[in-house]
Amino acid sequence: MAVQPSDARRPAQTRPALAGADPELAALVDAEERLQADTLRLIPSENYVSAAVLEASGTVLQNKYSEGYPGKRYYEGQQVIDQVETLAVERAKALFGMDHANVQPYSGSPANLAVYMAFLEPGDTVLGMSLPMGGHLTHGWGVSATGTWFRGVRYGVRRDTGRIDLDEVRDLARAERPKLIFCGGTAVPRVIDFAGFAEIAREVGAVLVADVAHIAGLIAGGAHPSPAPYADVVSTTTHKTLRGPRGAMLLTRAEHARAVDRAVFPGLQGGPHNQTTAAIAVALKEAAGADFAAYAHQVVANARALGEELAARGFDLVSGGTDNHLLLADLTGKGVSGKVAAKALDRAGIVVNYNTVPYDPRKPFDPSGIRIGTPALTSRGIPSSEMGAVAQWIDLVVDAARTGDESTVSKVREEVRTMMDAYPAPGLPLA
Repeated sequence: MAVQPSDARRPAQTRPALAGADPELAALVDAEERLQADTLRLIPSENYVSAAVLEASGTVLQNKYSEGYPGKRYYEGQQVIDQVETLAVERAKALFGMDHANVQPYSGSPANLAVYMAFLEPGDTVLGMSLPMGGHLTHGWGVSATGTWFRGVRYGVRRDTGRIDLDEVRDLARAERPKLIFCGGTAVPRVIDFAGFAEIAREVGAVLVADVAHIAGLIAGGAHPSPAPYADVVSTTTHKTLRGPRGAMLLTRAEHARAVDRAVFPGLQGGPHNQTTAAIAVALKEAAGADFAAYAHQVVANARALGEELAARGFDLVSGGTDNHLLLADLTGKGVSGKVAAKALDRAGIVVNYNTVPYDPRKPFDPSGIRIGTPALTSRGIPSSEMGAVAQWIDLVVDAARTGDESTVSKVREEVRTMMDAYPAPGLPLA
């Protein structure tokens, strides 16, 4: 069914040129604005960017082609672009405390692939977290190019605690002698022990890569330990908790700067997306401020509060809770699959994603769990005191998904819309 803007509150006319040139596409953008405005977005990798980031993403920098790096371009007319990219680079280095930054990767997966190109030869061994245990495709999983071109060895979490077992990681590293070790993932609800991983990497002579795509904003805001003292390379997207545009960065120690830069360009990419680079620069400036630090700590506070409320309602949380922005709930005890629950929650205006849980007996496209995060709701200013209501809605809808009670789903949908009206989303130009 096509999504249409609500009659109650239509988007402001902020795109007259688009509306005139392509009213069909303009209507879809309006509909997405409405959807983002009146739904409770709980996907851990989603967020709201500021109006300033949105504006930077849509500037005339789109018109420029800029292969190369500042001062070493293959195109003329880069007097301004060089300054834009340098601004983003310097802000990234300062914010994350690393010697070098490359802000050109188009996304997180190409950024990680550049790391492979910088340090490995095809067939070399890489040690990363197993995808079903919470890792990422690009950490050597079989269906990814990283698992096809390289030899992937995988670690997981303990059955009894749901936490990474560094003894297992060390044993695997000693036995398999990887040249690259990844720490970080997409469904890791606990603090990552960067120091512990670094000790293992040093012992076996491996390059340590901290993939902090999910937690970069928490690190920038001081709500999660930093990998800077320990990792050879830090890879991150620039959206998610960092609240920037959809792009990526690679931060490195000085001795790895040239190898990483050459892997990004000319190894994998052509010209950078200059409008995205500008928006990254804006987001990095925002992330250096006191308001952002308060937001980062509130993300964690909200996640912990929501976890406590869900646990009190009988939800089985992987690892028992969270230290960061996300929760992973195993719904086996609730008598419903993650996919069925996620779709019912979506109908209720609560947006999560169905997700595998460690040692999941179900298939990945119909797994046992759901993944829940608090970055977007925190960006709206929703406080910890509202997490009881959020948990109650999730509980009601998950139970309704089991019984087929659509009237409860509809009732929750209206209550969610009322709360969203009370906490307007930043960056959305709604009338």
